[in-house]
Amino acid sequence: MKKVVVFGGGTGLSCLLSGLKLFPIDVTTVIAVSDNGSSTGILKEELDIPAVGDVGKVLLAMANVDDEFVRLLRYRFSKDGSLHNHPVRNIILAALIDLQGNLTDATRYMCKLLNIKGTVLPLTEEKVDLVGVSDGREYFGEEEVSQNIRNIRRLRYDHDITVRQEIIDRILDADLIIFSPGSLYTSILPHLIAPAVRNALSETKAPLMYVSNLVTQPGETDGYQVSQHIAVLNRYLKDRKIDVVIANTADIDQRIITKYLATENKTMVLLDRSNVEAEGAEIIEGDVFCIEEEKVRHDALKTSYLIFSYLMDSVPSRT
Repeated sequence: MKKVVVFGGGTGLSCLLSGLKLFPIDVTTVIAVSDNGSSTGILKEELDIPAVGDVGKVLLAMANVDDEFVRLLRYRFSKDGSLHNHPVRNIILAALIDLQGNLTDATRYMCKLLNIKGTVLPLTEEKVDLVGVSDGREYFGEEEVSQNIRNIRRLRYDHDITVRQEIIDRILDADLIIFSPGSLYTSILPHLIAPAVRNALSETKAPLMYVSNLVTQPGETDGYQVSQHIAVLNRYLKDRKIDVVIANTADIDQRIITKYLATENKTMVLLDRSNVEAEGAEIIEGDVFCIEEEKVRHDALKTSYLIFSYLMDSVPSRT
């Protein structure tokens, strides 16, 4: 069985994994833990723990249990009080950190509970914050970073982090490395500013794949096309480059496009082939989107099928 390592965080990663779990591949998911918003941020500060929000979302996306149990874990307390807006999954993960000793072991326990096939690993077990550095100023936390990308020259963490050797070993042993769709600067790049991860990516023989975002993110990637996402990834990868990109080329209803621009100031991420090829990336294109509740999302099954086909047809088996 071929081995895939996926880096990411947030809704884009969860959507992708819900499709990949349907295919006969060994998936290891590495999740950034520097989020500081909403329920995650409150628990992070009050309990002095890593961000658990994206870990919880991924666990539910990969779960193979009764739908009602998943619905329970997704439930957010709606009444006013200390539990307001906290999802049950976050509360359970926070409790398991106490019981198991760290977020990695807490996540392993949840994987057993949810009958997950594959491995889910937080990038680090430490409480950590993302820092954006500009000329003469620093922006602390993902929310500030996301709002000030145009002023930021580089990203770092508020302190040096430790990455488990297991993550490094899985990168070196992988047949394919995937960077998921999601917030480019606050969900994907946080992995690449960890020197241990970046060094392992420079050594692995596995091709590096980027599953391109479908829409831009206001404040982070305004006006970006596919090639600009790849260029940013390549700059942070340093010794490696993105080898292959999956991009949508199917037409999206103009009504949806207009609504996104009017209500959220988002535009569709277009495939600029010549610029992508100039970055040295092979292009896999196709109809990989769906509309869910008036939102443009990756079609999990179609996208995962393209990944699986590439893995089977273009990536030699390791001996």
